[in-house]
Amino acid sequence: MHIVLLGAPGSGKGTQAGIVCQRFGVAHIASGDLFREAVNRGDELGQQAKSYMEKGLLVPDEITIRMILERIAAPDCAQGFILDGFPRTLGQAKALDRVLGERGIDKVVYIKVSTEELVRRLSGRSICRDCQAPYHEITSPPKVLGRCDQCGGELYQRPDDSPETVRKRLEVYFVETAPLIDYYKEAGKLVEIDGERGIEEVGEELIAALVMKG
Repeated sequence: MHIVLLGAPGSGKGTQAGIVCQRFGVAHIASGDLFREAVNRGDELGQQAKSYMEKGLLVPDEITIRMILERIAAPDCAQGFILDGFPRTLGQAKALDRVLGERGIDKVVYIKVSTEELVRRLSGRSICRDCQAPYHEITSPPKVLGRCDQCGGELYQRPDDSPETVRKRLEVYFVETAPLIDYYKEAGKLVEIDGERGIEEVGEELIAALVMKG
């Protein structure tokens, strides 16, 4: 089973990837983790990726594809894998299809969440100035508004988590991902899931879709 999981930041795709892995016994491959692991190893690919990351640049598709290929060749991918965070662009999707050959990707699941809901989820985060404990107004609110449960310190919101910044990040994501969704839809591989419900409900529909389409 070769699966790609698409979803904007805040859609919960990382959580759902874990549910799918547990249910089907496939490997979870998150592109962000791959980059960090390669950099920590200090091998050739890691050094190449680090040179771009330190400059704030996107790692080129060629390097990313090589990392993905190395990872899916590992023994724990023998029963299949789920890609989380890759591909991000149409160019990456086409490159992935070329290197995977005839088998390719079996299914692509898009966890669809409205922009307003994503902003609500992502901009609800705050952190303690003193002990750095994280909070979220929806999932883990503090007992006293604006104060840390652990040390009583003041809670503040990072600039990256402001509604305005979150909206800009989401705009970039949707511009990049729209062609990707169309590409997989035309290939007959796309399954859309409503991600604005509870975690368990989304997970059940996701697994049902994979079993039915599998």
